[in-house]
Amino acid sequence: MSDLPPLKVYYDGACPICQRDRARYERWAGEAGDQVAWCDVNEHQQTLGEKGVDPEAALLSLHVEEEGGSIQEGIDAYILLMRRVPRLKPLAWLVGLPGIKPALRWYYDRWVRRRLAREGRLP
Repeated sequence: MSDLPPLKVYYDGACPICQRDRARYERWAGEAGDQVAWCDVNEHQQTLGEKGVDPEAALLSLHVEEEGGSIQEGIDAYILLMRRVPRLKPLAWLVGLPGIKPALRWYYDRWVRRRLAREGRLP
C-alpha cells in the first residue's frame, strides 16, 4: 500500500485525450495510482462549486484536490500528479521551471479552448 496522501483529480471525462492520459497515468503510477480518485467534472459540478471552483474553470483546466482540501489547477495540478510517478519526476521538475511553466500554461490554455470549441462545448 502506498503511503502517499490521497488526491482527487477533476478532469474532463468527455475528452478522449483526457481519458487516454488518465489511463496512461494509472499504468505508469502503479501503486501510487491507488491513492488517486478520478472525478469527471461533468458529473461533479455541484461538488466543485461547493469548493469554490467555477464549473467553467474546471472544464477549462485540470484541478487536483489534495488531502487537506487545497486545490491546484492547470500546470500546477499536472506537476503534483507527475511528482508521484518516478518516470515523470524529472518532467515535473522541468515543467515547473520559471521560463517553461508560463509558456506551457499559455499553450495548454489555448489547446483546451480550441478542443472545447471544436467539440461545441466551449463555455
